[in-house]
Amino acid sequence: MRRMNGFGVFLCAALLLANKQSLSAQDESFYQGKTIKIVVGFTSGGFYDRWSRLLGRHVPRFIPGNPEIIVQNMPGAGGLIAANHMYSVAKPDGLTLGMLSYGLYLDQLVGRKEVQYDVRKFNWIGSPEKSDVLLYMRSDAPYKSVEDIRKASTPPKCGSTGTAGTDYILARLLEDTLGLKINTVLGYPGGSEIDLAVEKGEVQCRGMTAAPFFGREPFMSWRKRNFVNVLLFGGQKRDPRIPEAPTIYEIFDKEKTPEEGRRVADVILRGGDFGRPWVVPPGTPKERVKILRAAHAKAMADPQLLDEAKKGQMEVEPMSGEELQKLAETIINQPPGVIARVKNVLGN
Repeated sequence: MRRMNGFGVFLCAALLLANKQSLSAQDESFYQGKTIKIVVGFTSGGFYDRWSRLLGRHVPRFIPGNPEIIVQNMPGAGGLIAANHMYSVAKPDGLTLGMLSYGLYLDQLVGRKEVQYDVRKFNWIGSPEKSDVLLYMRSDAPYKSVEDIRKASTPPKCGSTGTAGTDYILARLLEDTLGLKINTVLGYPGGSEIDLAVEKGEVQCRGMTAAPFFGREPFMSWRKRNFVNVLLFGGQKRDPRIPEAPTIYEIFDKEKTPEEGRRVADVILRGGDFGRPWVVPPGTPKERVKILRAAHAKAMADPQLLDEAKKGQMEVEPMSGEELQKLAETIINQPPGVIARVKNVLGN
């Protein structure tokens, strides 16, 4: 009887292993002749778009079957439209990936009614960089410092894509923690459109991630002719490329900002570790998630991609899918008091 039980266990284990190997082989051949679509939550020309297109040129080399990758821009509401699409509409088959806003977790955290997703249930594939933020201002505007904004009788106008956009989030954080008044103009489809509005004088400022500010036009030309100033930097240390710009933490020290405000700021700003993430929908087969994560990681270490990124002045500081998955879990699980304060910051 014991022999039969032992044999049964052995047979069961062998069948499970064979089945797993069969499924793995099916997933590895799945991408042969297929096309993967990348849904980007912003307009073309910005760093979300540029990173997806760069990854799209290199990641297929590391996916068994070498599929084609195409990019579809789906801008709107600061990336919220694309996030809802990836969660509720896109098929969970490993053929549709999304590059979503790093701030999408905030709309969920504060309970916005438009949110149809749960960031913890996305399958996170990877991100090519982390994203500290900054606030730039036209040099001819009468705001040369954070203190100038606080004292102004008329607040500056900053452009924003939507409530999940970096620009909106930073403006509300500064208003709550430092008492700054910023008139946020919502509805721009992407960062490039905000920058054009700044150039035309429709708005005077923008909060944004630092990487594109140092890596693309119009910022390189703007900096050469001193068209804009950076009033603050969201990193924990000053950026040597803008040594004159204080960090928000230095300003907190100077202003003696209470600890609760600092904690809320950290929840909001350190979410930039999401960077420019790729996700696939909940329910995507685990083996395909594993294949895509491995391909993303290999591409991010590939000399060809790194050389192209360097030429495009695109900073590389990758986060793995596993790291992003953990971050999504921890950043949503906040104490009620912190959530209430974040809701207040974001106007809920």
